Formats: sequence, C-alpha cells, structure tokens
Amino acid sequence: MTYLEKAQDLYRMLGEGNMMDAFEKYYHEEVEMVEATGESFKGKDRNRERMHEWDESMQEMHGGDMRHVTANENEAATMVESWADVTFKGGQRMKIEEIAVEKWEGDQIIHERFYYNPGPAAEQQQAAK
Repeated sequence: MTYLEKAQDLYRMLGEGNMMDAFEKYYHEEVEMVEATGESFKGKDRNRERMHEWDESMQEMHGGDMRHVTANENEAATMVESWADVTFKGGQRMKIEEIAVEKWEGDQIIHERFYYNPGPAAEQQQAAK
C-alpha cells in the first residue's frame, strides 16, 4: 500500500466514524502530534487520551470530508486538507478546516502536525447567504 493509499484509508475510516480504530491502526507507539498552537503531545497513550477527550467534547458531528490529499512516497510524507462541522457539548457549533502533515515510519504515522483555523458556525454561514 502506498503512503497516499494509507492516508486515504485513514481518512475513509475517520469519515465512517471509526476514529479509534483508525488511530490504533495508523499511529505509531511513539507518535508526536503537534497542534497549530505549537503544543506537542508525545506517545500513543497520551494522544489516545486526547482522542477520547475530543470525542467526549462533541455533541454532534454534522459532516466532514477530506478535500485534498497528496503524498511524497520517497519521503514517506502525506498532507491532507479536511473539514468538519461539529457541535460541541454546550451548544457551540464550528466548521473546522485543517491541514495535517504526516511523516510515516513504515505503516504508521510517527509525526503529525496540524494547521487549522476554526471558521464561523455553520448556522452563521447559512444566515449570511
């Protein structure tokens, strides 16, 4: 499987709601995830906790998709542009757009950095039209 195919499969699994299965399959035990703020989280256990926290913070997922994906097979790197429309517990709704840059070691992601900027609530976008 190419790195492009791995990234596509990862995001297919995420789109089907299999976030934890995708995490277990495609993330290395020593993965480092870096948020857009620069905050870094090391290790699969710590990042598994963060995935559970993210999942618990959501009230409803209204949609999401992968827009673009590319890979540098020689460098074992992928980049994915995606979006999600989420309502969090407490009622705040956000459309989140992000780019994830992933460095692979074998079949798993060893380093992932996110670039994102949450957009206005989807309801506000509809009202503006």
